[in-house]
Amino acid sequence: MSFKEELARQAGIVDEALNEYLPQNSNYPEVIHEAMRYSVFAGGKRLRPALVLASARAVGGDETTVLPAACAIELLHTYSLVHDDLPAMDNDDLRRGRPTNHKVYGEAIAVLVGDALLTLAFKLLAGLPQNSPADAGMIVRVIAEVAQAAGTAGLIGGQVVDILSAGKLIDKHTLDYIHTRKTGALYRASVRSGAILSGANPEQLNKLTIYAENLGLAFQIIDDILDIEGDEQKIGKPVGSDVNNDKATYPALYGLAAAKAMARQSAERATGALDFFGAEADFLRELVYFVLHREY
Repeated sequence: MSFKEELARQAGIVDEALNEYLPQNSNYPEVIHEAMRYSVFAGGKRLRPALVLASARAVGGDETTVLPAACAIELLHTYSLVHDDLPAMDNDDLRRGRPTNHKVYGEAIAVLVGDALLTLAFKLLAGLPQNSPADAGMIVRVIAEVAQAAGTAGLIGGQVVDILSAGKLIDKHTLDYIHTRKTGALYRASVRSGAILSGANPEQLNKLTIYAENLGLAFQIIDDILDIEGDEQKIGKPVGSDVNNDKATYPALYGLAAAKAMARQSAERATGALDFFGAEADFLRELVYFVLHREY
């Protein structure tokens, strides 16, 4: 089975579980549940939940036992996209080739969709004792990991500094702060969650953390590059939105060629961290190549 086939297999597993976890459209009030499903099933690659499952396998765990955590992180990621697209944030009209949530359901419902997805994510994490061999201490630890990745020390903090930096000349430290939190924190939490719930030892967890941090950085740099030279039909949104919004990006600070070199270096550091593991981490290795060469 090729990497893309395996990624599609895992995405299918995650989608089936998400369909079970999300309220049905017919549940009152119908509009919020329909709007939640609209964004969750908008065609994402499911990279973050795949990382939860793959990190569990890398340390000898069973992917089925960490599936609720994988889905929780995907819900959290989707919430962040719904809020990012709002007029008060990035003001995007398209996401994954479809009108953004607020364009379909209005801004008020879109805000509540994000809130509802975030809340459901933590409900799934809190429900892990029902279907996971992990002990209560591991579960509480993962809830804390995900909360930190989502809060002002992670995703929200990165978004705040991104907003404050728009239209300004910023230094490397500020740019790194934005992207290690806005993007990288959730990659880190994904990998660490799967590993922690599967009983990873300290050395395994350290190597996987290095992997995740460098993978997240490579992903963000490539994302910045695709906004300049990507194919709009493939990435599902107009190119040039970062430039139009005066966003801080790696190509803007370093230039396109240097940004590409930085992405390659981050990818090499990510795969190097996996030298500690054997074939059980092959999916994680192939994911680095996929991120580095992705077109969407």
